[in-house]
Amino acid sequence: MRPTGRNAAGPTARRLFVYNGGFWLRPRLRRIMSLAGWHVTTGLPRPGDTIGIWGASPTAWRGRAVAKRRNAAVVTVEDAFLRSVLPGRSAGAIGSRGPVGLLIDDVGLHFDPSGPSLLTSLVSQGDAFSDQAAEGIARLRAADLSKYNAHLRGHPLPRPGYVLVIDQTRGDASLMGADRALFLRMLTAARDENPGCRILIRSHPETAAGLRPGHLTHDDLRPGDVFCDTPVSPWALVENADAVYAVSSQLGYEALLAGHQPRLFGVPFYAGWGLSRDETAPSRGIATPQALFAASHLLAPTWYDPCLDQLTDFNGALNQIEAEARAYRQDHAGHLAYGMRLWKRPVIARAFGNGKGVRFTDKPTPQVTLCWANRSDEVPQAIRIEDGFLRSRGLGAELTPPLSLVADDLGIYYDPTRESRLERLIAAGPPVAGEARAAKLIDAIRAARLSKYNLSGDEQRLPSKSGPAILVPGQVEDDASIRLGAGREKSNLALLKRVRAENPDALVIYKPHPDVEAGLRPGAISEQDLAHFADHVARQADPIALLEQVDQVWTITSTLGFEALLRGIPVTTLGAPFYAGWGLTRDLGPVPPRRTARPSLTAFAHAVLIAYPRYHDPVTGLPCPPETALARLTDPTTPRGGPALRILAKAQGAMAGYAWLWRR
Repeated sequence: MRPTGRNAAGPTARRLFVYNGGFWLRPRLRRIMSLAGWHVTTGLPRPGDTIGIWGASPTAWRGRAVAKRRNAAVVTVEDAFLRSVLPGRSAGAIGSRGPVGLLIDDVGLHFDPSGPSLLTSLVSQGDAFSDQAAEGIARLRAADLSKYNAHLRGHPLPRPGYVLVIDQTRGDASLMGADRALFLRMLTAARDENPGCRILIRSHPETAAGLRPGHLTHDDLRPGDVFCDTPVSPWALVENADAVYAVSSQLGYEALLAGHQPRLFGVPFYAGWGLSRDETAPSRGIATPQALFAASHLLAPTWYDPCLDQLTDFNGALNQIEAEARAYRQDHAGHLAYGMRLWKRPVIARAFGNGKGVRFTDKPTPQVTLCWANRSDEVPQAIRIEDGFLRSRGLGAELTPPLSLVADDLGIYYDPTRESRLERLIAAGPPVAGEARAAKLIDAIRAARLSKYNLSGDEQRLPSKSGPAILVPGQVEDDASIRLGAGREKSNLALLKRVRAENPDALVIYKPHPDVEAGLRPGAISEQDLAHFADHVARQADPIALLEQVDQVWTITSTLGFEALLRGIPVTTLGAPFYAGWGLTRDLGPVPPRRTARPSLTAFAHAVLIAYPRYHDPVTGLPCPPETALARLTDPTTPRGGPALRILAKAQGAMAGYAWLWRR
């Protein structure tokens, strides 16, 4: 049995009467409620109808009063424990786009200890999902995700070995009326119970952002203490702490999940289960951290995929927030971009605009933070941008916008002369559940018959011959991967000659590169040479249909070699493509000796398809996970660029001699 969260109970929507403006001002909130089977409305309910209130908000009394007078049921709604990048009060800021999950509770309110709640009632079922819960906890920690996720990796952390005291915002509903006096009492207890230890007061993200005041301030520090209001990882904070003190903060819960026994001065849902040192909480029984997590993250929430506009499960929501947080962390300060062709600039502005935006320059200054990879020698400090491996339905040379881009702060994947971020990711290996996720992605790619460009082509039947069928993909001969990664063979003709020389009895199929076939890039082989060295020339052919019929692929550095690996086809390389040197291919070229890791195919695919690229949803404009990009690539209605790009692309054939106009 797999937990999927709280989804719609049936096709008929139930009316939910609300008297809180937030339900009307937040379209995503209403959409999640609708998908969960509720029709948000207003007016006076009949007996037996349901009233929705937002947690213990200042307006919740309205709904409760109407419910009492009209004999109506009450459903409370709250954000789930994995919400967004920025806090919801960061109105208008990218990253505060709305929640990816809600707690829709028809039992009570999870932070109200006066009665039961949906979440606490599900804890008893949690042990049945302990494996999924352990995996979910590990995934959250590996991805560095919490409720809000504007913390920055690499930001300086306080020196380990402190007592962590967690502040909260004034008026936080989960405090159930607690005030500054309680926080001061907690601070005093932390000092008294840990004499001589350094105290670290952690400010709430909304307080640090100036949105809401907290209870503790710099004035409450003593010499040697630390006040932490910087965007650092919450998981790193609790992992580096010797002890943790909280009232009802979610950070206290994450400390519990990280192995602490937090000292609690409030009665949050995670108190009273024998996992914390409680000041006032009554005993609720005994539970494991995994059972609590199963209830709080797997069973109770209704999770939402904002790109595909459908309900999802915890992993689907995590994948989405991971993509958004990763984009925010790289883009939050804004970018100055250099070396971007004119037609690509709107694409780059959208894909990397998850912060203060993207500006463009034609001057290679030290302030440049992004550059197209082939211009990186002019701005070595910049992050290098290149197309990803599930790119589009159409060629970049035909001005088709990409769904995926790689952003490499070390090198670039096609340049074996220097280490790339991709190599680091391959060597590090995938996170927990990474290989299983990659395996599902590979299966979906194969089932959908996807490739990098997903070009339509002839599904040619190959001629028969007694020897093995070898596919030889042609390449663009001035491509950077050839210039930097080729071995002795640096041209398509040289490649074809070697394949024939070493495989005299094979059926050799040569597939010209689409850009070369279109007359846009160099790399053509004469008809005479093709007739001499190839048994079949697969012009305008569907590459996936070819892969389904061959026994081997020989290439210099073509991405088609990686696509062959995903389909279990043996690959021989004559150069040093990004997939050579890891034990997955037969390598006859000059592979860098630093590639010593020996990943499985699924571990390798995780690095290449999940961890390395960034994906951008062309429908919603959101950063998205590769699973969403795959869904868009299989949907024929997905946008493929605006009318201006389509007109320019059609004109390219007649203007091939003036390619500098669009290839600047």
